Amino acid sequence: MTKEKLSYKKAGVDIDAGEQLVENIKPLAAKTRRDGLLGGIGGFGALFQIPEHYKSPILVTGTDGVGTKLKLATELNKHDTIGIDLVAMSVNDILVQGAEPLFFLDYFSCGKLDVSIATDVVSGIANGCEQAGCALIGGETAEMPGMYAGEEYDLAGFAVGAVEKERLISGSEITKGDVILGLGSSGAHSNGYSLIRKVIAQSETKLDDLVGGKKLGDLLIEPTRIYVRSLLNVIKTGAIKGLAHITGGGLIENIPRILPKNLVAEIDPRSWPRSELFAWLQENGNIDSNEMLRVFNCGIGMVIVCEKAEVNSLKQMLESTGETVFIIGNLTERLGSEHQTKIVHR
Repeated sequence: MTKEKLSYKKAGVDIDAGEQLVENIKPLAAKTRRDGLLGGIGGFGALFQIPEHYKSPILVTGTDGVGTKLKLATELNKHDTIGIDLVAMSVNDILVQGAEPLFFLDYFSCGKLDVSIATDVVSGIANGCEQAGCALIGGETAEMPGMYAGEEYDLAGFAVGAVEKERLISGSEITKGDVILGLGSSGAHSNGYSLIRKVIAQSETKLDDLVGGKKLGDLLIEPTRIYVRSLLNVIKTGAIKGLAHITGGGLIENIPRILPKNLVAEIDPRSWPRSELFAWLQENGNIDSNEMLRVFNCGIGMVIVCEKAEVNSLKQMLESTGETVFIIGNLTERLGSEHQTKIVHR
């Protein structure tokens, strides 16, 4: 019996496709060049020199994915914005400690590499890096036959930023009486999509059905807002005591992550408008209000804590950069072991 002559391509891995993807990525990555970047895409390791204007830099790192929002991208056959979500999830995380994102790396894995889809994904990643002012410095593409079905793929991202040691935001200076500001989100961002998909299935809604005059699919695929450029200049004023990126866990679970143990954040959900999307999700999923605030950002993608005297100036600065700013609560004394986020209706 003659054995079949095997190759990596026959085993399901196309080296030529991988090389073509790298060539497609190079001009996308080139658009994200910034000071500190040494070299480009294609080497075994990426090189970056911390910019000289930093005197005593602290490196801040973050890594994340985009969860089951990937399934939505596949269903809609829209892959050019999911990379923005990937970048946003990491750069917004490191931003809360005052860090300027310096560079980003991505990991793309699939069963069979579709160069067109992968290029669309990376174009979104490059777009996100441009929005955040960081360099797309490298990454990894893994073709793994048998691990994923059809055109399924997975993404992970890794961001590195820097902040001057004296400007590190830790939340330790937050005190009773401080005010909580909320920056508007662009939608569900990249959290809660397993519940969203359950709501869609239960309500038998189609992605091209209209919700508030827009297709449901368009509302759900809207990429995560990147707050870096809006907040970096404001951070330099020293007026921000704490920042919280509202991701999985929503407002209820994320705000306590930056609070001293003796304080409670009182949040009034009526202090900002509820979008058609979140109203639709709650109604069609019969979701409890508390559960909504634990799963979704509910319209607030980033939280700022500051002194009352700084509210007006911060609000003006942020609104001048295009952010929508709401005064959503304040800090009070914690009594015993109560939860550090308290929902109030004033």
